[in-house]
Amino acid sequence: MNKRLLIVGAHSGDFVWRAAGTIAKTIEEGGTTLVIAMSYGERGESGELWKEDPNRTEESVKIIRHEQASKAAAILGAPIQFLDWGDYPMLLTDDRIKQLTTIIGDFEPNVILTHSEKDPFNPDHPVAFQAVQRARLLSSGAGVPSAFKNIDPPAWYSFEPHQPELSGFVPDTFVDISSVMDKKNEAMSCMGAQNYLKDYYAELASRRANHARRISGKKDIKFAEAYQSQVPRIVSSIF
Repeated sequence: MNKRLLIVGAHSGDFVWRAAGTIAKTIEEGGTTLVIAMSYGERGESGELWKEDPNRTEESVKIIRHEQASKAAAILGAPIQFLDWGDYPMLLTDDRIKQLTTIIGDFEPNVILTHSEKDPFNPDHPVAFQAVQRARLLSSGAGVPSAFKNIDPPAWYSFEPHQPELSGFVPDTFVDISSVMDKKNEAMSCMGAQNYLKDYYAELASRRANHARRISGKKDIKFAEAYQSQVPRIVSSIF
Protein backbone atom coordinates (compact mmCIF):
# COMPACT_ATOMS: atom_id res chain seq x y z
CA MET A 1 0.00 0.00 0.00
CA ASN A 2 1.18 3.50 -0.82
CA LYS A 3 1.01 5.09 2.63
CA ARG A 4 -0.51 8.58 2.50
CA LEU A 5 -0.97 10.35 5.83
CA LEU A 6 -2.91 13.62 6.23
CA ILE A 7 -2.59 15.56 9.49
CA VAL A 8 -5.11 18.34 10.15
CA GLY A 9 -4.40 20.65 13.08
CA ALA A 10 -6.48 23.58 14.24
CA HIS A 11 -3.32 25.61 14.90
CA SER A 12 0.13 25.65 13.36
CA GLY A 13 1.81 23.85 16.25
CA ASP A 14 -0.65 21.01 16.79
CA PHE A 15 0.99 18.59 14.38
CA VAL A 16 4.31 18.92 16.18
CA TRP A 17 3.13 18.17 19.71
CA ARG A 18 0.67 15.42 18.88
CA ALA A 19 1.87 13.66 15.73
CA ALA A 20 5.45 14.63 14.82
CA GLY A 21 6.72 11.14 15.61
CA THR A 22 4.05 9.46 13.50
CA ILE A 23 4.79 11.82 10.62
CA ALA A 24 8.53 11.10 10.77
CA LYS A 25 7.86 7.36 11.10
CA THR A 26 5.61 7.36 8.04
CA ILE A 27 8.27 9.14 6.00
CA GLU A 28 10.96 6.78 7.34
CA GLU A 29 8.89 3.89 5.99
CA GLY A 30 8.56 5.47 2.55
CA GLY A 31 5.15 7.04 3.00
CA THR A 32 3.86 10.45 1.91
CA THR A 33 2.53 13.04 4.33
CA LEU A 34 0.76 16.39 4.23
CA VAL A 35 0.22 18.71 7.19
CA ILE A 36 -2.71 21.14 7.19
CA ALA A 37 -2.68 24.02 9.68
CA MET A 38 -6.17 25.52 9.75
CA SER A 39 -4.89 28.62 11.55
CA TYR A 40 -1.62 30.03 12.84
CA GLY A 41 -2.91 30.08 16.42
CA GLU A 42 -2.00 33.73 16.46
CA ARG A 43 -4.57 34.79 19.05
CA GLY A 44 -4.79 31.94 21.53
CA GLU A 45 -1.85 29.61 20.88
CA SER A 46 1.14 31.97 20.96
CA GLY A 47 1.48 32.81 24.62
CA GLU A 48 5.25 33.19 24.69
CA LEU A 49 5.16 35.73 21.88
CA TRP A 50 2.47 37.85 23.51
CA LYS A 51 4.28 37.76 26.85
CA GLU A 52 7.47 38.98 25.19
CA ASP A 53 5.68 41.90 23.56
CA PRO A 54 2.00 42.65 24.32
CA ASN A 55 2.07 45.27 21.57
CA ARG A 56 2.69 42.79 18.77
CA THR A 57 0.18 42.66 15.94
CA GLU A 58 -1.64 39.49 14.98
CA GLU A 59 -0.03 39.66 11.55
CA SER A 60 3.46 39.74 13.07
CA VAL A 61 2.62 36.70 15.18
CA LYS A 62 1.37 34.88 12.08
CA ILE A 63 4.72 35.50 10.38
CA ILE A 64 6.64 34.06 13.32
CA ARG A 65 4.32 31.08 13.64
CA HIS A 66 4.58 30.43 9.91
CA GLU A 67 8.38 30.35 10.13
CA GLN A 68 8.40 28.11 13.22
CA ALA A 69 5.93 25.58 11.83
CA SER A 70 7.60 25.53 8.41
CA LYS A 71 10.97 24.82 10.01
CA ALA A 72 9.51 22.04 12.15
CA ALA A 73 7.76 20.46 9.15
CA ALA A 74 11.01 20.59 7.15
CA ILE A 75 12.84 18.76 9.92
CA LEU A 76 10.24 15.99 9.75
CA GLY A 77 10.28 16.03 5.94
CA ALA A 78 6.59 16.91 5.63
CA PRO A 79 5.00 19.49 3.32
CA ILE A 80 2.74 21.91 5.21
CA GLN A 81 -0.17 24.03 4.01
CA PHE A 82 -1.56 26.98 5.98
CA LEU A 83 -5.26 27.81 5.57
CA ASP A 84 -5.25 30.94 7.77
CA TRP A 85 -8.83 30.45 9.04
CA GLY A 86 -8.20 32.41 12.24
CA ASP A 87 -8.40 31.15 15.81
CA TYR A 88 -10.14 31.82 19.12
CA PRO A 89 -12.71 31.44 17.76
CA MET A 90 -12.32 29.42 14.59
CA LEU A 91 -15.44 29.61 12.45
CA LEU A 92 -16.64 27.13 9.83
CA THR A 93 -18.27 28.22 6.60
CA ASP A 94 -19.45 26.31 3.54
CA ASP A 95 -16.46 27.61 1.59
CA ARG A 96 -14.04 26.37 4.24
CA ILE A 97 -15.60 22.91 4.29
CA LYS A 98 -15.38 22.87 0.49
CA GLN A 99 -11.71 23.89 0.67
CA LEU A 100 -10.86 21.07 3.09
CA THR A 101 -12.92 18.58 1.09
CA THR A 102 -10.95 19.49 -2.03
CA ILE A 103 -7.64 19.05 -0.20
CA ILE A 104 -8.65 15.59 1.01
CA GLY A 105 -9.91 14.61 -2.43
CA ASP A 106 -6.72 15.78 -4.14
CA PHE A 107 -4.33 14.18 -1.64
CA GLU A 108 -6.31 10.91 -1.32
CA PRO A 109 -4.99 9.93 2.13
CA ASN A 110 -5.16 6.41 3.53
CA VAL A 111 -5.20 7.86 7.05
CA ILE A 112 -6.30 11.18 8.54
CA LEU A 113 -5.20 12.41 11.97
CA THR A 114 -6.94 15.30 13.72
CA HIS A 115 -8.29 16.49 17.07
CA SER A 116 -10.70 14.80 19.45
CA GLU A 117 -14.41 15.49 19.31
CA LYS A 118 -14.42 17.13 22.74
CA ASP A 119 -11.94 19.47 24.40
CA PRO A 120 -13.27 21.59 27.28
CA PHE A 121 -10.08 23.67 27.35
CA ASN A 122 -9.85 24.67 23.70
CA PRO A 123 -12.61 26.26 21.58
CA ASP A 124 -11.03 25.40 18.22
CA HIS A 125 -10.10 21.73 18.52
CA PRO A 126 -13.69 20.39 18.40
CA VAL A 127 -14.33 22.67 15.42
CA ALA A 128 -11.39 21.07 13.61
CA PHE A 129 -12.86 17.64 14.39
CA GLN A 130 -16.22 18.70 12.93
CA ALA A 131 -14.58 20.09 9.80
CA VAL A 132 -12.61 16.90 9.18
CA GLN A 133 -15.65 14.74 9.88
CA ARG A 134 -17.73 16.57 7.28
CA ALA A 135 -14.97 16.94 4.68
CA ARG A 136 -13.96 13.29 4.98
CA LEU A 137 -17.53 12.14 4.35
CA LEU A 138 -17.98 14.53 1.43
CA SER A 139 -14.68 13.62 -0.21
CA SER A 140 -15.55 9.91 -0.04
CA GLY A 141 -19.19 10.32 -1.08
CA ALA A 142 -20.07 8.99 2.40
CA GLY A 143 -18.92 5.62 1.09
CA VAL A 144 -21.36 5.33 -1.83
CA PRO A 145 -21.25 6.32 -5.55
CA SER A 146 -21.83 10.03 -6.07
CA ALA A 147 -22.28 12.61 -8.79
CA PHE A 148 -18.85 14.01 -7.97
CA LYS A 149 -15.33 12.64 -7.58
CA ASN A 150 -14.88 10.61 -4.44
CA ILE A 151 -12.06 8.63 -2.87
CA ASP A 152 -11.93 5.52 -0.72
CA PRO A 153 -12.90 6.47 2.85
CA PRO A 154 -9.66 7.09 4.77
CA ALA A 155 -9.03 5.59 8.18
CA TRP A 156 -9.50 8.34 10.75
CA TYR A 157 -7.91 8.85 14.16
CA SER A 158 -7.95 11.51 16.84
CA PHE A 159 -4.59 12.41 18.28
CA GLU A 160 -4.15 12.94 22.00
CA PRO A 161 -5.62 16.11 23.55
CA HIS A 162 -3.82 17.93 26.34
CA GLN A 163 -6.40 16.78 28.90
CA PRO A 164 -7.38 13.29 27.66
CA GLU A 165 -9.40 12.29 30.72
CA LEU A 166 -11.68 15.31 30.33
CA SER A 167 -11.98 15.03 26.54
CA GLY A 168 -13.39 11.53 26.25
CA PHE A 169 -10.12 10.34 24.72
CA VAL A 170 -9.64 6.57 25.04
CA PRO A 171 -6.50 5.52 23.13
CA ASP A 172 -6.76 2.28 21.20
CA THR A 173 -3.76 2.66 18.88
CA PHE A 174 -0.12 3.32 19.80
CA VAL A 175 2.58 4.17 17.27
CA ASP A 176 6.16 3.28 18.17
CA ILE A 177 8.18 6.43 17.42
CA SER A 178 11.41 5.34 19.16
CA SER A 179 13.48 5.50 15.97
CA VAL A 180 12.39 9.07 15.20
CA MET A 181 12.05 10.64 18.65
CA ASP A 182 15.13 12.74 17.97
CA LYS A 183 13.31 14.36 15.05
CA LYS A 184 10.25 15.02 17.18
CA ASN A 185 12.44 16.69 19.81
CA GLU A 186 14.15 18.79 17.16
CA ALA A 187 10.81 19.81 15.64
CA MET A 188 9.40 20.69 19.07
CA SER A 189 12.41 22.92 19.71
CA CYS A 190 11.34 25.07 16.75
CA MET A 191 8.03 26.03 18.36
CA GLY A 192 9.20 28.93 20.48
CA ALA A 193 5.72 30.44 20.72
CA GLN A 194 4.76 27.49 22.96
CA ASN A 195 8.14 26.40 24.30
CA TYR A 196 6.58 25.33 27.61
CA LEU A 197 4.93 22.33 25.89
CA LYS A 198 8.16 20.59 24.84
CA ASP A 199 8.89 18.87 28.15
CA TYR A 200 5.26 17.85 28.56
CA TYR A 201 5.06 16.09 25.21
CA ALA A 202 8.47 14.47 25.55
CA GLU A 203 7.34 13.03 28.89
CA LEU A 204 4.02 11.96 27.36
CA ALA A 205 5.82 10.03 24.61
CA SER A 206 7.79 8.18 27.27
CA ARG A 207 4.66 7.44 29.30
CA ARG A 208 2.71 6.19 26.28
CA ALA A 209 5.66 3.93 25.46
CA ASN A 210 5.30 2.39 28.91
CA HIS A 211 1.66 1.62 28.12
CA ALA A 212 2.59 0.24 24.70
CA ARG A 213 5.22 -2.07 26.22
CA ARG A 214 2.77 -3.44 28.77
CA ILE A 215 0.09 -3.99 26.12
CA SER A 216 2.34 -5.64 23.54
CA GLY A 217 5.27 -7.08 25.44
CA LYS A 218 7.59 -5.27 23.00
CA LYS A 219 10.25 -4.12 25.41
CA ASP A 220 12.21 -2.06 22.87
CA ILE A 221 9.50 0.62 22.59
CA LYS A 222 10.93 3.73 24.25
CA PHE A 223 8.61 6.41 22.87
CA ALA A 224 5.09 6.28 21.46
CA GLU A 225 2.18 8.45 20.35
CA ALA A 226 -1.39 7.46 21.16
CA TYR A 227 -4.52 7.72 19.00
CA GLN A 228 -8.21 6.91 19.17
CA SER A 229 -9.83 5.43 16.06
CA GLN A 230 -13.02 7.10 14.85
CA VAL A 231 -14.08 4.42 12.37
CA PRO A 232 -13.69 0.61 12.45
CA ARG A 233 -10.74 -0.97 10.69
CA ILE A 234 -11.42 -3.60 8.01
CA VAL A 235 -8.96 -6.51 7.95
CA SER A 236 -8.70 -9.78 6.06
CA SER A 237 -7.81 -11.73 9.18
CA ILE A 238 -8.01 -11.23 12.93
CA PHE A 239 -4.32 -12.20 13.18
